[in-house]
Amino acid sequence: MNGIGLFGGTFNPIHLGHLKVARAVCDGFCLDTVYFIPCAQPPHKGTENLADAGDRLSMLKAAVAGKARFVVSDMEIRRQGLSYSIDTVVAFKKKMPLARPCFLMLGIDAFLEFHTWKTYEIFFDVIPMIIMTRPAESPAFSRETAGAVALKTYIQTRIDSGYEYVPEKDCYVHPQKQPLYLYHVPPVPISATGIRARIRRGESISGLVPPAVENYILKKGLYV
Repeated sequence: MNGIGLFGGTFNPIHLGHLKVARAVCDGFCLDTVYFIPCAQPPHKGTENLADAGDRLSMLKAAVAGKARFVVSDMEIRRQGLSYSIDTVVAFKKKMPLARPCFLMLGIDAFLEFHTWKTYEIFFDVIPMIIMTRPAESPAFSRETAGAVALKTYIQTRIDSGYEYVPEKDCYVHPQKQPLYLYHVPPVPISATGIRARIRRGESISGLVPPAVENYILKKGLYV
């Protein structure tokens, strides 16, 4: 598709799982670039155990250094205050050429709470989404399993009843709105919450974050 992916989050901290799923989506959709966009202050989460925005930005830059097609954007941090994704999407769409497709990347758990996002209805008019599903759910969207039914019900009741699933494209399409692509990412048994807990217990996080990120965390004494 030769477009760009917008991958936002707290990245508290960025870990190898984030990089793995981003690479999978980048390759699967033939994206030119994935922009990692750390938020300044997440509107849906508290700030307890949240590292300073500058530290999270520095860790992201260290994590993607030398990795083709991965770029870090400080747009939300420069904007400060609560980070609303709709503002970021609109800003990116304004500065990107119309001919270059732009996709919002998010995990299925985040998508299933999408109705709680600020002005969530607007997203479906302005940007297609790539919904990253868990491996255990990978066959769910071509068969009427519980996961498929739950997702379909959510989309058609919370988002818009006009969306219909197209198995050949593994995508929900709508006659007027942007498509919702499903992409089954590789297994990633890593979480930022678990990493922070290991640090508090004095345990190693080697193999869970890039070495440069591990060194940064230890040097700055983050998450202890």
